[in-house]
Formats: sequence, C-alpha cells, structure tokens
Amino acid sequence: MNQEEWNSQVNHPLQSWEWGEFRSKRQQVDRQDGMQVIWTKVPFLAFKFGYVPMGKVPSDEEIKRLSDLGRKRRAIGIRMEPNAPKDSGFVKLKPGRNLFKTKTFIIDLTRSEEELLKNMHPKGRYNIKVAKKHGVQISENSSSSGLNSYLDLMFGGTARRQKIYAHSENYHKQMWETLQPAGMAHLFTAEYQGKIIAAAMIFTFKDTAYYAYGASALEHKEVMAPTLLLWETVRWSKLRDLKQFDLWGAEEGKGFSRFKEQFGGQLTELAGTYDLPINPLLYPLFRLSEEIRWKLLRILK
Repeated sequence: MNQEEWNSQVNHPLQSWEWGEFRSKRQQVDRQDGMQVIWTKVPFLAFKFGYVPMGKVPSDEEIKRLSDLGRKRRAIGIRMEPNAPKDSGFVKLKPGRNLFKTKTFIIDLTRSEEELLKNMHPKGRYNIKVAKKHGVQISENSSSSGLNSYLDLMFGGTARRQKIYAHSENYHKQMWETLQPAGMAHLFTAEYQGKIIAAAMIFTFKDTAYYAYGASALEHKEVMAPTLLLWETVRWSKLRDLKQFDLWGAEEGKGFSRFKEQFGGQLTELAGTYDLPINPLLYPLFRLSEEIRWKLLRILK
C-alpha cells in the first residue's frame, strides 16, 4: 500500500504515513488493517510494547490480528487510544494509562470570524486586544530560524515552567524534518519588541488543524502573546478552508486547559485508553512498574 492509499483510510496525523516515516527513524513501526503500531523496547527486557495513537476502533477480527502481530514482535501488550468519541462502544479491552488527554476542544471553522470571536470567552477577546495594543506581531515562520526559536522557547520556557516531560530536541527536529516538507507541520511565532516570545506548531491533515505544540518565554507574560498567536492560527486555518481546529487536549483544573477553553471550542470526550495484553504473565508486572514509575516522577517533579 502506498502513501496516498494509506492516508485515505486514516483520520488523524498520528496515523498518517508521514508520522509513521518519522517514528520509524526512532523505532519499529508496523502498518496493518488501517492502524499504525509504534513499538517501544521495554527497558532491561527483550520485549516490546505497542502503541496505536489516535487510530480507528478495531473490529474483533482486527484485534485478533493485532494479537498475532504482538506475539510476532515479542510484545507484552499493545495500547490503543482511538480517535473516536466516548460513546463509540470501544470497551472490549483492559483500561490503560492514558498518554493522550481523554478530552479536547474542537473549534468549528465553518463559522464566520465574527461568530468565532463572539463565541470566545470575554477574557480571551480582551487578551487579544491587549496583545495587539502592545504591538505583538504574529507571523508564519517555518524556517530553520523559526524552528530554533521554537526549540529555545520549548526547552527554556514552557517545559521548565510547567515541569512537563517533553520529548527531546532531537525528537522535535526529526519530526519537523519529516512533516514540514510534507506540508503537515507549520510554525508560527509571536514577536514583541524585536524578540520572539511565543511559538506554536500546527499540524494540518485533511480538513482539520491541530494545535500540536505551544511554547512561550518566561518573561513578558503581561502582553498576552500566546492568546493572539493561537487566535491568528485559527484565522489562518479558516482561510485555508479547513473545517475544524482541534486544540489537542484538555484536563479540568489545568492551566493549559483554561488557556484553550477561552477560545470557545466544543469540549469533546474521546473513547479513552485501552490495552490489549499479549503476554499474560508480564503484562500485570508491566502495568505495576508503569504506575510506580509515574508516581516517582510526580514526586521528583
């Protein structure tokens, strides 16, 4: 199956042919039954664990074939997070530890710009005005210098401030080198007083834009650059005749979620995270070690 045929049957950038090409630079990837499986070696063991990010809801026969593939790859299990609504009926497997947030905000880009602004939280509209009053300038900057600015902000500002476990700089560079030439990844920057203080990486796939990553400086928070930046990417997406904008993740009580909420998108809950155990002896031990690891990371955070 070629690239065009594959992409015609998937509905999320993380299941796209291009995403598989990027991940295959780092680990083994299989494509089967319209699902892309990414394999990660389990530390200290000669086993792997599979992951199907934002794929379809598999049928019983497809689950059986995934099990066969897992045994072939010496897997402990395969984790699935379907790009499907909560009521899709996908409850056949064991609940797993989520990698993606189970909720997201979706902005309807078929609405007029005036309707989108009206639907925003008043604080969001106000912050856009504040940023414009301070002279914040937004531009698409998909150059090598734009990427460097984005990386500087991601690892010098956002990751440090939010204490998140971000992918490495090399991960982001390899991702960009694969997705940007394919027209899937786009960088936007916000400049204030001659300095870039915020950046956003937007993915586009079929009729949808995705707010994949955002980064901002530790200083000049008062000029509200990230709000204007995201709003301008919404406008840019609408001008490209895309139909919706997925803000990619929401979690009640979190600052990143409150930031996204002000744009007036529809809160949508996804099917969730489910595991297909392959090795019945090692799978419970893997899940136990996984929970212990994340509890230790939260303590050390």
